[in-house]
Amino acid sequence: MANAPKPTTVTKESSSASNLFATLVIPICIIIGICLYKFVLGDRGNFVDGADPDLHTTVPKVGNYAGMAYKGGVIVPILMGMLLMVFVFSVERFIVISKATGSGSLDAFIKKIQSLLSGNNIEAAMAECDKQKGSVANVIKSGLKKYREMEVEANMDTDQKCLAIQKDIEEATTLEMPMLEQNLTVVATLVSVGTLTGLLGTVTGMIKAFGGLATSGAPDQAALASGISEALINTATGICTSTIAIIMYNILTSKIDKLTYAIDEAGFSIIQTYASTHK
Repeated sequence: MANAPKPTTVTKESSSASNLFATLVIPICIIIGICLYKFVLGDRGNFVDGADPDLHTTVPKVGNYAGMAYKGGVIVPILMGMLLMVFVFSVERFIVISKATGSGSLDAFIKKIQSLLSGNNIEAAMAECDKQKGSVANVIKSGLKKYREMEVEANMDTDQKCLAIQKDIEEATTLEMPMLEQNLTVVATLVSVGTLTGLLGTVTGMIKAFGGLATSGAPDQAALASGISEALINTATGICTSTIAIIMYNILTSKIDKLTYAIDEAGFSIIQTYASTHK
């Protein structure tokens, strides 16, 4: 296990880089959301007569969804930032998982490894891992190296050697795989936070709506319409953010599960091959 310190160092560096990425992306997305809200959605051209959009009497042009979204209030830019976070972190995870998968089809790679192991062609299987690259190939190659070491080991019986190969594969997996879920917790968190933030905007909008009804004399119809609009827009934006987040989370976790299953399948083949050829 002389190679253990090296992948550990790489994992720590990758983890630090991933943490830095998350630390930078979150505030940047919020800032971009605020800018889009203020300068794009809040453009005077989205409102009747080019009036000041911050006046409660100003109404969006008919069918102008940008102006309608602006009337959703101060919660909207936060929700826009969260929606942008979902896309950014999802793309980042897709790139990381793609690198972990390697350069070719994962299913074809696993089948080829199993075929080579059936012929007890360990060197060709290791060469195939070098071609494939990625986390899955690295774990399998680590197991194959241990396989080769066990062939010349004279002080252990077959069961002990199989256990040593299995342990090596498990150790390699713990070094390679955790990085795949590094920022996935952010996407999972946005599933709940998006809905709750949208609900907060809904509550503030309804407060404004009932405030319009509570005015003395005739109800302020503009204030009432503005409050209801704010409530509905925040609800829609929050639901949209949470929906996209949960879809992306499920897609990403299924891809990670597929990688984990591929490693388990290949590891089982390595151990079974060793056990059957060294009875």
